[in-house]
Amino acid sequence: AELHPKNTIPTVKHGGGNIMLWGCFSAKGPGRLIRVKERLNGAMYREILSENLLPSARALKMKRGWVFQHDNDPKHTARAMKEWLRKKHFKVLEWPSQSPDLNPIENLWRELKVRVAQQQPQNITVLEEICMEELAKIPVTVCENLVKTYRKRLTSVIANKGYITMY
Repeated sequence: AELHPKNTIPTVKHGGGNIMLWGCFSAKGPGRLIRVKERLNGAMYREILSENLLPSARALKMKRGWVFQHDNDPKHTARAMKEWLRKKHFKVLEWPSQSPDLNPIENLWRELKVRVAQQQPQNITVLEEICMEELAKIPVTVCENLVKTYRKRLTSVIANKGYITMY
């Protein structure tokens, strides 16, 4: 899979520079954020989850029964991935196809992009550092609100029979 623009953060001054990030969050705040330096495949995605998702859940003091949500990217829906998630006892939210923008992390990425753009990073190294710093500064209330409004977003999509919503 190519790097999707939604997963990159461009530099402002000269343009063209971007990095791919993996991150997670809950109502209790942002979890880990890591830079993905290679083309992401299923095995690498499982490794990222193994090394970062559970430690993030622990750091965020997630209670038993929390639900993991990701979109229907083929890496996320491959048989090996589903089996890995099942073996790890992840409770995964079923996700409608063609609906990546419903993912509340997209709103968090947008918030991060705005904050990073204000810093005008001059190179990729600085861009990565600023991403880490700015994510840590995002108030818990932002994450809390994204989770709190999630049901409303989904209900709105259903009410609009899948057509565009205010979200």
